[in-house]
Amino acid sequence: MQLLPAIDILDGKVVRLAKGDYNAVTVYNESPIDQAKAFEDMGVEWLHVVDLDGARTGNPSNLPIIEDILAKTMLKVEMGGGIRTMDTLQRIWDAGVSRVVLGTSLISDLDFARDAIAKFPTMLTAGIDARNGEVSVDGWNNGSGIAAEELVAKMRDLGFKHMVYTDISKDGMQTGLDVDVYVHLANIFGNPVIASGGVASVADIERLAPVAASIEGVITGRAVYEGTLDVPEALALCEAATKRAMAEGIKPCSKECGACDAN
Repeated sequence: MQLLPAIDILDGKVVRLAKGDYNAVTVYNESPIDQAKAFEDMGVEWLHVVDLDGARTGNPSNLPIIEDILAKTMLKVEMGGGIRTMDTLQRIWDAGVSRVVLGTSLISDLDFARDAIAKFPTMLTAGIDARNGEVSVDGWNNGSGIAAEELVAKMRDLGFKHMVYTDISKDGMQTGLDVDVYVHLANIFGNPVIASGGVASVADIERLAPVAASIEGVITGRAVYEGTLDVPEALALCEAATKRAMAEGIKPCSKECGACDAN
């Protein structure tokens, strides 16, 4: 179970949006690079970086900033936001990004998603953002009419092995995680999922710890920036939970297997 502090980039600055609202922006740092270095100093190994400009326009514009982060730190980067062409994926691969999150294109261009996972099987992550169980697209601006569970199953069948699930209604609100939802989706997906949206404190990490076999990572943003989540403490909790899950040998099952919920 990895801890992934989020760096959301808008107009070259580190920001957070409340519930995905581009009109509800809080700026936390003028420099994404300085913020990345600060996280590295805390012991972080992974960053979740979102190009909010790209998510809104469909054309990532902050890749040079991400390249700078990779050049000036030893951090691994998971990146998302407006990635909808193979050329863009190739640029990101060449830049050294470890994981790339596809979102809107999973619905708007399934052929692209299929081709992308075939060419970059180890790099791609399915990004499913949902509000009240419905998948949202276009930088969270529009509903898709597709149930999150349906899309999770489809991504499993396409061959995705990584998935970020964001509960938009909780994102940036520090209201806590719905643990059962992540376990349920991991069972459908057949692989651990990355939990996003609503992390308020280390108490949320503690609540996820017993089901760590279903949780590949935890993305946290506002809680880190506003000091309600201590990063070194959260990292230690994640490491301990991972060790326990490995020792117990528990894995998320498939919804179709007919077994009871493993977690």
